[in-house]
Amino acid sequence: MDKLHAMRVFVRVVEVNSFTKAADTLGLPRASVTTTIQNLEASLGVRLLQRTTRKLNLTLDGAAYLEGATRILQELEEVESSFTSARKTPRGRLRVDMPGSIGRLVIIPAIHEFHSAYPDIELMLGLSDRPIDLIQEGVDCVLRVGELQDSSLIARRVGAFRSVTCASPSYLAAHGTPKTLEELQSHVAVKYFTRTGKVHEPSFERDGVEREVKMAGTVSVNDADAYVTCGVEGLGIIQPARFMALPHLSSGALVEILPDWRPALMPISALYPQNRHLSPKVRVFVDWVAEIFERCPLMQGEDLPADACRGEAHRPKMPEKAQKLPVAVDSVAMDQEGACLCVV
Repeated sequence: MDKLHAMRVFVRVVEVNSFTKAADTLGLPRASVTTTIQNLEASLGVRLLQRTTRKLNLTLDGAAYLEGATRILQELEEVESSFTSARKTPRGRLRVDMPGSIGRLVIIPAIHEFHSAYPDIELMLGLSDRPIDLIQEGVDCVLRVGELQDSSLIARRVGAFRSVTCASPSYLAAHGTPKTLEELQSHVAVKYFTRTGKVHEPSFERDGVEREVKMAGTVSVNDADAYVTCGVEGLGIIQPARFMALPHLSSGALVEILPDWRPALMPISALYPQNRHLSPKVRVFVDWVAEIFERCPLMQGEDLPADACRGEAHRPKMPEKAQKLPVAVDSVAMDQEGACLCVV
């Protein structure tokens, strides 16, 4: 039995959730697809799929085999692409993970450009801040914010941003506007905590001096959008990324405070496993992300005033007719409108 062929057939059956559709897309007789799966299960000595009259379900063994087979097929594709024309025309599925705020506000509004340049790449975008194991989860590339931990991953810095200390007018009317870091002790902050449970305290930098201020808090969240919303609703002082806060600063829903003490610059890096180092898909995607960030001063760590991006010239140029893009978006609410005002 051709194991690679069996893997491809199995993965396609799972993708389309149908033996018949898999046969059609692979150009094979349905009986051949059925026989291939049966022989694969017999060879492995386990049941991979639970078949009913309406749908197919993966068994636990099937889920484990799918993960391994997908990874093997992807790696084989990368090796073959190094010796074929795929180096010039990247193709195939590319799985990327990034923070939800960057994906929703910066990457997705411009993603039609990537599809136009590389129509044969199918993007799978995971939007989350959680730490992931790229190898175990079959992810090709991640975008991460902050200083990087030592690892075996290859990293490339693609941008940076600064946060802004701010609060709502209602909060400042009720508690006063702090003029010094010492006055923050009598104020309340909305806290942000990571998936590991670490709580980030407000931090500041001036003339090379960094200071962290521990503040009282009544609410903590682990989602960037919720964090900004808490600030807008007057629940406390926040330090969101300026690219997220700028529309609220422009509208007056948030007011910047302590402008002389700025939060430290936060680098944005693309990371990928060593076996993806020569991948044409990963290379062109990372290059494209770096180009998108380079267009936007906010994603280069610059501090733009609240009214800097009000003009139409700074708004993203979308196609007249939206294309149906081959993009799978994971774990993000797409009913909220948002765009990086500096992407052009």
